[in-house]
Amino acid sequence: MNTLTWRSYQGEQDLCAIADLANRCAIGDQIPDSFTSVDELRADFNAPSFQPARDLRLWEDASGQLIGFAMLWIPESSEIPAGNLWFNLHPEVRDRGGEQEMIGWAETVMRRIGQERGVSTRLHTAVRETLTHRIAFLEREGFQPIRYFFRMERSLQDSIPAPRLPEGFTLYSMNDEQDIHAWVDMFNQSFIDHWNHHEMTLEEYFHGIRHGPNYQPELDLVAIAPDGTFAAFCYSEIDPIYNAHVGKQIGGVHLLGSRRGFRRIGLGRAMLLTGLHRLQAAGMEIARLGVDTENPSGANHLYESVGFKRILTNIVFARSV
Repeated sequence: MNTLTWRSYQGEQDLCAIADLANRCAIGDQIPDSFTSVDELRADFNAPSFQPARDLRLWEDASGQLIGFAMLWIPESSEIPAGNLWFNLHPEVRDRGGEQEMIGWAETVMRRIGQERGVSTRLHTAVRETLTHRIAFLEREGFQPIRYFFRMERSLQDSIPAPRLPEGFTLYSMNDEQDIHAWVDMFNQSFIDHWNHHEMTLEEYFHGIRHGPNYQPELDLVAIAPDGTFAAFCYSEIDPIYNAHVGKQIGGVHLLGSRRGFRRIGLGRAMLLTGLHRLQAAGMEIARLGVDTENPSGANHLYESVGFKRILTNIVFARSV
């Protein structure tokens, strides 16, 4: 590591180099279906809670070429804030202490956050189950696996059952600002029971969804109850840059939920099937989603019942700070 130096993020000029390095690391780790675009990074770095000066650090070699990066996503409010760490070092310079330095930096940031808020903190980092070298490294560094997530896929070239909303429920298209408030409240009430949930704000909704580069209104679905309550939702995206990279037409079901009081009546299934039909109509060949294997609402069973199958597992590791 004595040939590497760290520096702060310098803005837009760094985006291409970070994306290129992330993709080189993915190829080196034999995960070619992982792809990071400049647009994706730009959106991440402009997120309301992301502070590049605090949450991002870059490493260069003696020639000034970017060789590593580490990023933290830190929730604004939580009883025990967890910094979600994404870090990568070029395969040719791994196992020389660089990864430990990145974790040390992230730990310092989280310790400072904990002191400011008067709480304990921890680090989370996710790794694909096939990356045994990274898993062994994390375990040596005192990280423990705490959660497992499946990535699941379903062909959209096969028939999709017709969705059936419960009696009295209807699909609704959002029109005004009051609808946005109702959507955010529905989201927070739907995920309040889920692991590591953090309240979404209006600002985060606009940045991450409504004003996102891939937002399509026809893929933003809401079901309202007979009394007008926003009861369930299904939000999907199509990323043309990613699809061009992998050579497939994939639609991602990013968010699916039913708020408390409206579960176990078939809403989730109806909204999911409606979303799949919309993706199919948009020309997608594959639907993809992620699910917590310990999802309290039994979402993984729902997905299996409509034809989704697991294609890989991601493991979340944690270490207290």
